Amino acid sequence: MRHDKLEQQLSLLLMLTQGRSYTVGQICEMLRLSPRNVYYYLDFFRETGFIVEKNAGGYCIDRSSPFLRQLTDNIAFTEDEVIAMSRLLNKVEEDAVVRNLKRKLARFYDLDILNDQQLVEQQAKAVNALAYAIRMRKMAVLRGYSSGHSQTQRDRLVEPFLLMNNNQDVRCYEPSSKQNKTFKVARMQSVDVLDEEWKNKSRHKQVFIDVFMFSSDNPVEVALRMGTLAANLFREEYPAAIPYMKREDDSRWLLRLPVSSYQGICRFVLGLFDDIEILGDDGFKQFVSEKIHHLTTFLPSMM
Repeated sequence: MRHDKLEQQLSLLLMLTQGRSYTVGQICEMLRLSPRNVYYYLDFFRETGFIVEKNAGGYCIDRSSPFLRQLTDNIAFTEDEVIAMSRLLNKVEEDAVVRNLKRKLARFYDLDILNDQQLVEQQAKAVNALAYAIRMRKMAVLRGYSSGHSQTQRDRLVEPFLLMNNNQDVRCYEPSSKQNKTFKVARMQSVDVLDEEWKNKSRHKQVFIDVFMFSSDNPVEVALRMGTLAANLFREEYPAAIPYMKREDDSRWLLRLPVSSYQGICRFVLGLFDDIEILGDDGFKQFVSEKIHHLTTFLPSMM
């Protein structure tokens, strides 16, 4: 019984630190908890130092909570460690284990940037300035920001409130457009923190980050039926997705997972297509169908 309670607490903690909010009803449905237990666990998290935020969309845990910051500092690799591991992996004979390590490093770290010392120093200064602005709730100017969408380079006045993706992105509210946007740190020439405090905190909206590290404002739910092999591999690679998995019988699992992009889940499905049944949504079915069509037309041209 004690282990069950701990598992419920950890599952709820994983849910609430994924960059989106959940209502009590959603939590009860996903984790099979009573509303009374949900409120009890939320109070417990607050008492132990987590910053539990409540908004119109439900509950979430601020990633600046002291325990989460300490945990990240203890388990995250430094930039020098990542560079050293990358260089070592490039020197050894590639096998399944090496490919898996490279893939995991690439998922969380931009190795091209880390190997460019000038860019590393530039990004480090920008991240430090952004972290200070977030901590002090100050406005900031992103100097010379290069926009991939509009193909322009200009200063952007923003209210930064969340660093994401191993400090490679920052979530900000931009007063001029009255929108929440995600800016890439690598596209900033520098960051100036202003004395002016936030004016639009109530409008700050955290972006949803899925288990594949893609982000968006409007996630969609993908439903899959998995065999034992696919389910076991998915749990091992993406433990944050465990709360979204439900056992149907001895050999099948049902996954209903919110995703920001079809890219991540599609790669997994194509790798284990004979052990996975796609139940929805229609957009994902179409996306996978187009990928398969592209592969079947591309492969003959290489033979």
